[in-house]
Order: sequence, then structure tokens, then C-alpha cells
Amino acid sequence: MRATLRQTARATAHLVLAAALAFGSYLFITVLLITATGAVTMVGIWLLPETVLLIRRIAGAKRRLTASWTGRPIPEAYAPVTGPVRERLRTAVRDPGTLTDVRWMAAYYAYGWLTLLMLPLWPVGLVVDGVWSGLLGREALVLPLIVRLADVEAGWSAALLRPSPKALLARRVEQLTATRADAVAAHGAELRRIERDLHDGAQARLVALSMRIGLAQRAYGADPDTARKLLADAQDQAEEALTELRHVVRAIHPPILTDRGLAGAVRALAASSGLRVSVQADDLEDGARAPAAVEAAAYFVVAEALTNAAKYSGSDRAEVLLARSRTGVSVRVRDEGCGGADESAGSGLLGMRRRVAALDGTVRVSSPVGGPTVVEVELPCVW
Repeated sequence: MRATLRQTARATAHLVLAAALAFGSYLFITVLLITATGAVTMVGIWLLPETVLLIRRIAGAKRRLTASWTGRPIPEAYAPVTGPVRERLRTAVRDPGTLTDVRWMAAYYAYGWLTLLMLPLWPVGLVVDGVWSGLLGREALVLPLIVRLADVEAGWSAALLRPSPKALLARRVEQLTATRADAVAAHGAELRRIERDLHDGAQARLVALSMRIGLAQRAYGADPDTARKLLADAQDQAEEALTELRHVVRAIHPPILTDRGLAGAVRALAASSGLRVSVQADDLEDGARAPAAVEAAAYFVVAEALTNAAKYSGSDRAEVLLARSRTGVSVRVRDEGCGGADESAGSGLLGMRRRVAALDGTVRVSSPVGGPTVVEVELPCVW
């Protein structure tokens, strides 16, 4: 019976909030009338985009309310209303999401009254449920009437607020455009980094090597000892240049990924991080491997997260979890440090997001002040 009471109370809370939102939408009719008058007379045509943005907020509140009851989020698919007045007006009118929201609001004016009428049925629902339970000898065999009514209200709202296929396609195109721009930016930044590393590192050492070999050739006949010293220095320069080149190559695609796979490479990375890192990667130890680009992205995510933890967290412990799913690879890095990670402060999180976005992946960062910091990444791929 307690479960039934809790569910009924939750349904009542849902309907109370739905009734409040319905009442607010009725008050919004005044705004709609003013906007319609202004649009017809062309005097207040500029009000139309602002009204559309307000409708989006109301519809967004209803989406969140419905999702909290059903447990299934309702996606949003809107074109951004930005730019000059003419562009904002064109976007507000042509966006498929506007039609979806207006259609829902018109229907909500009709069935929104039901939410106000449902509230007095709370005790009726309990009586009906009690009668059925008494007759059939089972507790809460049928849901209380108030719960059924909440399901109906949420079902209607979910059906009306769900974006159209056209709107979802438009949003997907927008996401891919942004992802492509991020990928191009990340690629350009990577090329500039490689060029800088080659210019400041390997190239400088190779120039010094060439000079020492030339001096050794000149001094070889007259001063063999000096020539031998110059050749020894040249050998040191050659080894340092090779080290620099290996560093650049590892930054492009770590050879350890090819040799050991993602799990082995991350374990080696954790061992050299300077932290006490526990790595769980049992799902990736055996079986098929992810594409090279996915493994490289996952590796760099772990490397960046552990570097940030070592520099900023103030903790000497971290956890890394690598898991394989039906749709790709999941990466989770957690440290128990001070938290407060800021993407705008040059912590490398922006570069991480761009690298993951280039593969159509997602990044979630949770870093409240006081910790912990958790970085979660999903990288889609086909196994």
C-alpha cells in the first residue's frame, strides 16, 4: 500500500505542476494576441521571434516535466534564433520546431483543463484501488485512477512535443556541421603543434648536428682530438633528434597502441603518470579491437585527464575505466582532487572535446568545487 501511496502522491505532484503550467499557458494567450496583432499590422513584427523563444521555454518546461514522469527524455530540435531582425524572423517562422510547439500549445489549451479537473480525483483513485484490492484480494492490482490520468496527460504531451523527422534531420545536419568545424580546427591545431615541435626540437638538433659534422671534417686532419670530440657531440645530437622525432610520432599515434592495444597502452600510461592509478579494462583485453582512430582518441582522453589530475587535482589517486558496449567504447576517468576544472582556463578539455566530437562522440565533465572530477567519454564505433 505504501508503494501505491507514493506513486499516487507522485502522480498528484505531476498533475499539480501540469495544471500550473496549463494556467500559465492560458495567461500567455495575451502575449500571443499582441504578437499576432503586431505581425498583421507590421508594427510589432519584431515581437514574433521573441514570442517564439518564449514558446520554446514553455515547451521545454513541459518536456522536462513529462520526462520526469515517464522516465524518457523528449529531445529538442530547434534552429538558433540569432542575427539581425530579418534573419531571426525567417528562422522563427521556418523552423519546424516552431510548428511543433505551436501545435502542442493549441492542443494544450484543449486538454490542459483536464489537469485541473484531475486533482479532485486523488481520493477517488484511492477508493477505486481499495475496492479492487478488496474484491480481488491483491494490493494495488490496478493502478490508482490518478496515476492512469497522469499517464494519459504525459502520453499526450510526449506525442505532441516530439520533434518531427524534418526537425531532427535539420538538427543532425547542424550538429555535423559543427562537428566538422571542430574537426578542422582540431586538425589545424594538431598540424601547428607538430610543426612547432619539429621546428623547435628535431629540426634545431639536426641543424646543430650538421654544423658539428662539418666542423669535425675541417678539424679531422689538423686536430684529430677536436674532431673526435665534435663527432661525439654530433652523435649525442643525433640521439636527441631521434628522441624528439619519437616524441612527435608518439603524439600523432602512439606505437604502443599498435603493439599492446588500448588496454595495454592505457595501463602503461597509468604506470608512468606519477599517480596511483587503478585501471579496469577487462572488456577490452580480448576479442576484436576498435578502429585505430577510436583507440587513439580514447588514449589521448585518458592521457589528458591524468595529466590534468597530476597538475591540478592535488590528489595522488585516480581511476580509469574502459568498457566496450554494443555501440562503441566508454572511457571514464575519476580523481578525488579539489575539482573546479574550467574548460576556458586552458586545461585541455576543449581540445579533448574537439577530438572526440570529430568521431561523433560525447564528453561529460563533472568537476564541482571540492571534487571529485569525473570525465566520461562515449566513442561510437562498429565492432
